[in-house]
Amino acid sequence: MTKKIVVALGGNALGKTPEEQIKAVEKAAETIVSLANSGNKVIVGHGNGPQVGMIQLAMDYSANEGGGTPVMPLAECGAMSQGYIGYHIQQALQKVFREEGKQRDVVTVVTQVEVAADDTAFHKPSKPVGMFYTKEEAEKIEKEKGFDFVEDAGRGYRRVVPSPQPLDIVEVGSIEKMVENGVVVITVGGGGIPVIKDDKGYHGVDAVIDKDKSCSKLAEEVDADDLLILTEVEQVCIDFNKTTQKALSKMNKEEALKYIEEGQFAPGSMLPKVEACLQFVENKPSGTAIITSLFKAKEALEGKTGTHITLK
Repeated sequence: MTKKIVVALGGNALGKTPEEQIKAVEKAAETIVSLANSGNKVIVGHGNGPQVGMIQLAMDYSANEGGGTPVMPLAECGAMSQGYIGYHIQQALQKVFREEGKQRDVVTVVTQVEVAADDTAFHKPSKPVGMFYTKEEAEKIEKEKGFDFVEDAGRGYRRVVPSPQPLDIVEVGSIEKMVENGVVVITVGGGGIPVIKDDKGYHGVDAVIDKDKSCSKLAEEVDADDLLILTEVEQVCIDFNKTTQKALSKMNKEEALKYIEEGQFAPGSMLPKVEACLQFVENKPSGTAIITSLFKAKEALEGKTGTHITLK
């Protein structure tokens, strides 16, 4: 059975440097190509937390220390990250298709995602971007630049920026046309470039949209059958890192909400993934959202592993 699948790749899984990223996307490409070769229509979204943070740090340093370079807004930094991450994924996919004797077009779409100007997220930064720092390093940067930092799931401190809810994928019409013509589309990179719409058109804003929620919105708008969120773990767990840890093969909406209420999922890591899955199945009751690791994607789609989230 041919399916339309939206695949969400995590930004943290793409490495810390361009060289690390090239190696990482080569592994991801094999998984994505295997899904496409099974007859599925595949749309790829990806994160950019570390990448957009590094780009903005470099641009800020150049503007403040190097002199003469203009300050670059976060929305433009997000657009830059879409370009170079998409470029690496495109090349990796094209290479695997070519090695397998397949002819498939692969395209990256610089994608805008509409958000609301009055979204409460603009008053409470929460989305981690950039590198991990020690507490002392974070406090120093906070004083120097006025950035907000939070401790991120025991891994260190990261800068946080506003993370508004995605309302609409601006380029969805073009994406659908390409997908229907057999193109593997890379889109909503880093959650998409956040834009606000007024009577003059769209305007970028300083924020980073959660990529899983944008992929969920995309899956809804293109009427996908499955939302596949690829992360570092094979299955979602409750009581994570405790002696009572338990892996979940499936969850319905009621069970997921119960676990969220119990605080089972870390806000900076698993919680937004589960919330994105719930958003998808609520808007597409017949759909299935799956969370699993990159290397178990095919098996997860076959129902052999992963955590499958459904409405009922």
